[in-house]
Amino acid sequence: MPSGVHSLKLNIPIESVWGFVSSIDNWAPLVPGYINHDILSDLESTWAFKGDLGFMKKTVKLKVDITKWEEPIRVTFDLTGISDNFAGTGCFEAEKIDNNQTMMSGCLDITARGAMGPMINSILKNFVPQTAEELTTAVANKLLDTENISV
Repeated sequence: MPSGVHSLKLNIPIESVWGFVSSIDNWAPLVPGYINHDILSDLESTWAFKGDLGFMKKTVKLKVDITKWEEPIRVTFDLTGISDNFAGTGCFEAEKIDNNQTMMSGCLDITARGAMGPMINSILKNFVPQTAEELTTAVANKLLDTENISV
């Protein structure tokens, strides 16, 4: 399963990190290639984004199911392809370092299934870690901007 994890130390209290990631509306637009998202319920949403796999650009639609809200340390979710045969999981985790610092991590696992799965998974081995890093960095930068903290 192609996967990626990226962690960043932020000079932001864990409560501020949680306040941001506890709302999908805050971080869905930060997904690389974001087109749009729709909130279906507190636990369900659909996302559309343009994935650049190098040799092709493709609009991908996913259903995102939040599997657990663990305030203030973790949001976990499942991903199911709507437009393509993909499945996966992801999370945002926060670890309190002290009252003003938090270690934030983003993780992503995505697997392509079906007849083309093995070929697509070989491409996803580079795409997924890069996407996890870009999303985690974008969330961190937005948090820093929201908290008016310069890097």
